[in-house]
Amino acid sequence: MASKPAENMLWGGRFTEGLDPLMVAYNNSLPYDKILWRQDIKGSIAFARANLNAGILTQSEFDQIVAGFEVVAKEWEEGRFEAKEHDEDIHTANERRLSEVIGKEVGGKLHTGRSRNEQVATDMRLWLRDELRGVERELQDLIRVTISRAEKEVEFIMPGYTHLQKAQPVRWSHWLLSHATAFASELTRLREVIKRVNLSPLGCGALAGNPFKIDRETMATELGFSGLLHNSMNAVGDRDFIMETMQWGASFMLKISRWAEDLIIYSSLEFGFVRLADAYSTGSSLMPQKKNADSLELLRGKSGRAFGQMAGLMMTIKGLPTTYNKDLQESMEPMLDHLPTLHNSIQIATGVLSTLSVFPDKMRAALAPEMLATEIADYLVRKGVPFREGHHVSGRVVAEAERRGIPMDQLSDADLRGVDERLDADVRGCFDYDRAVDLKDAVGGTSRGAVLGQVEELKRIVEGR
Repeated sequence: MASKPAENMLWGGRFTEGLDPLMVAYNNSLPYDKILWRQDIKGSIAFARANLNAGILTQSEFDQIVAGFEVVAKEWEEGRFEAKEHDEDIHTANERRLSEVIGKEVGGKLHTGRSRNEQVATDMRLWLRDELRGVERELQDLIRVTISRAEKEVEFIMPGYTHLQKAQPVRWSHWLLSHATAFASELTRLREVIKRVNLSPLGCGALAGNPFKIDRETMATELGFSGLLHNSMNAVGDRDFIMETMQWGASFMLKISRWAEDLIIYSSLEFGFVRLADAYSTGSSLMPQKKNADSLELLRGKSGRAFGQMAGLMMTIKGLPTTYNKDLQESMEPMLDHLPTLHNSIQIATGVLSTLSVFPDKMRAALAPEMLATEIADYLVRKGVPFREGHHVSGRVVAEAERRGIPMDQLSDADLRGVDERLDADVRGCFDYDRAVDLKDAVGGTSRGAVLGQVEELKRIVEGR
């Protein structure tokens, strides 16, 4: 059974029969796009001001529109706004209510020369720009917390891993900053995304442009946009700004997932390097001893959610013909879910890291002499031995320790000379974890000075210097 005719809808004049009620619900985006009510009102006032300057509205009409929107905004703020049957989206709802407040004669002039195609793109860009600026601030905070811990805990030494196998000793701070560096790269990319989001489509019409000599630059300035989209057909059909945001979000969540995976491993009883605060852990309904790193597991899990939203939108867009198609409405819901996922994930990660307990004694106890095998090769290099030869000798030292069933540093001087006569008594200096760490003093290394150099570089990136 069809609903009432669509005369109250912005496009209703063309239609004489009603919509299937299921189609009404299927088409209706107000339940979720009402979050854009502020942006929609801001954009409408800027558009009305431009029409005033273009001679389409009188000063009195413009003043009535502004006063009417003040009433509408107050209703939204106080939770008193009442949606009506044919309020299919936030644009329809706001314009309908404006006409109820100030009358249809003036309210009906608001939309002169404007299309919902440009209106929805404008609202989404305004909302997304402000959300991404919030994400930027939160990501800066996460990196700052990481830097702070790295500075305070710079003396802690732990095993560094490749292939999840103990490789070489590193500073705990070096591990922290390895992820902070990845986050800083994402911060740099995010700032570029924000620039491309912050471009105005307002004044482009449905697809062909505006016929009333409207000043698009002035509208853009009023709304805080940094520039214009310069092709009207592209402007109304473009969702690259959402797609790129989700590409960024998926990439960042990939980084935070790897960070979370490391901490899940390090917090296990087998490692015991760190312990999560109770605020970011849960227990077992059966096993009282369990303390589960659910915060980190959720971070890891939500990375899949973020990637799925990105892939879904790309598949929606890929086959569309030019300019606006209703398929693009499917960009709204994933965007509105994607941003809270990013906000929450960054804040959870910051909370986890800022309250994390670290156990440097357990980190040091996990070090193994075999992790210093490369030091023997380097020792021989300093005597003029080619590295490949030194590497071979070092491997034979490891094999000899394994053959004897003892740690490498417990081989006697005679045992070492038996492997290679060039291994003099001073080779025992190679079995010093602190020395091994501080020898890695080139830029980017794990020595104290190199780590603190990374700290300064990250501070520069975070502050945008």
